[in-house]
Amino acid sequence: MSENKTLTGRQIEISWPDLGITVTADLDDRNPALADALWESLPYQSLQGHALIAGEHLYHVSPIPKLLHTPHTTRIPDRREAADGTVFCSGLQHLGIKYGTLTEPMPATPVGQIREADMPALLEAGAAIWDAVYSTKKQILAEVRRAGEPGGHRIPKLPATDADAARLIADIHAETEKIWLAPPAELDGLHRGIIPSKAGNFGTVLPTLLFVNGETRPLGYAAYGGLVRAVVQDMPLDSLVQMTRLLVGVPAEFLGYCGLERLWAFTQRFLDVLDRLDRDDFYAVTSQMALYVNCLGGWNLQLYPWETGDHLRQQDAG
Repeated sequence: MSENKTLTGRQIEISWPDLGITVTADLDDRNPALADALWESLPYQSLQGHALIAGEHLYHVSPIPKLLHTPHTTRIPDRREAADGTVFCSGLQHLGIKYGTLTEPMPATPVGQIREADMPALLEAGAAIWDAVYSTKKQILAEVRRAGEPGGHRIPKLPATDADAARLIADIHAETEKIWLAPPAELDGLHRGIIPSKAGNFGTVLPTLLFVNGETRPLGYAAYGGLVRAVVQDMPLDSLVQMTRLLVGVPAEFLGYCGLERLWAFTQRFLDVLDRLDRDDFYAVTSQMALYVNCLGGWNLQLYPWETGDHLRQQDAG
């Protein structure tokens, strides 16, 4: 860890019980507000994912609404240059771990470091998780907990004063709990070729799966994540309402046509109450929706048949 100061008493364990692997990370002082948000949310479990185009990087969706908007103190301009074993918390609601070579030069916000003694185990986990996401589709769960303390799991439910907004949040929360550690029936059906609307020309399935993945990710990361950051950063409420109507309706309706009918139903209920929400209730609904949509996005990446394109391999430009 060299010059980074360890936060006293802040060690976390990241465990993959299916693999029989546990690693320990020391949280440090590079981004104390993000480290606090992570620490206060523990313990939790999540479907473990692996980067698909960025290199040797693990990440999963964390049930931490604050990650969407907590400001960073330290930002690594290019995460390719971070030490192997660096643990990140991101505004995409991810906990990530760099375990080897990365190709994507994106900025990142570190919160800690896997202990050197655990690096061989981390490399073993990375290889197994890549195989699961890309080939076998085995669903590997991660558990993140305070070191030496029991594990567990919880999904936060945000409060709202408007009765209809509170009911909507309760329903989103219940659905998120249902699908957090088990594949959503709608997505599972889609990936088995069950598409009630018949979306997909001439009986094809892969194009529909591709479009569902391509619409769900930006809806969670950019639209809902952006709206949460905008309300925290004091964008006027009338502008928030206008941006919401511009950003979320069209992709959610399309995803409903493709099979994500619950998402479309939740979106319609949100748009119906939107004009009467105050800032706190707007924050609560958009945060709850962001967590739900990002959970759907994680399952899309797990279920998608990436190995279908295994015959396509990169060629040298020369």
